[in-house]
Amino acid sequence: MQPDTSQSTLSPFKGRRGLKRIFLATGHSFSGLVAALRGEAAFRQMLALAVVLLPVAFMLDVNRAERALLVTVLLLGLVVELINSAIEAAIDRISLELHPLSKNAKDMGSAAQMVTLVIIATVWLIVLLG
Repeated sequence: MQPDTSQSTLSPFKGRRGLKRIFLATGHSFSGLVAALRGEAAFRQMLALAVVLLPVAFMLDVNRAERALLVTVLLLGLVVELINSAIEAAIDRISLELHPLSKNAKDMGSAAQMVTLVIIATVWLIVLLG
């Protein structure tokens, strides 16, 4: 007989279904946003950039596809920063000891955000100069 590996047996937090699951997930998402706002300067900086540039995206004389691209890359920056912050928090939870694998994980999360910032700048420049 094979062991039960259904999601409900792997974690006590799994197994919710239907509207209750959606409601709980939404609450967790808002908690994550609040945690990022309170504890992550990089997220606040990315959010400030988005707050400034989102209205600009709607004021520019560009077509809808270009506007959607301008908005999407800004939101992508926020998503990547949330993931980067989550990686850092998980690594710190596991251990604050300096370890090469922990450093690699944190550095890769930072690199992902740097690449995202390059994407944002590239898209905005192409749309503005094109």
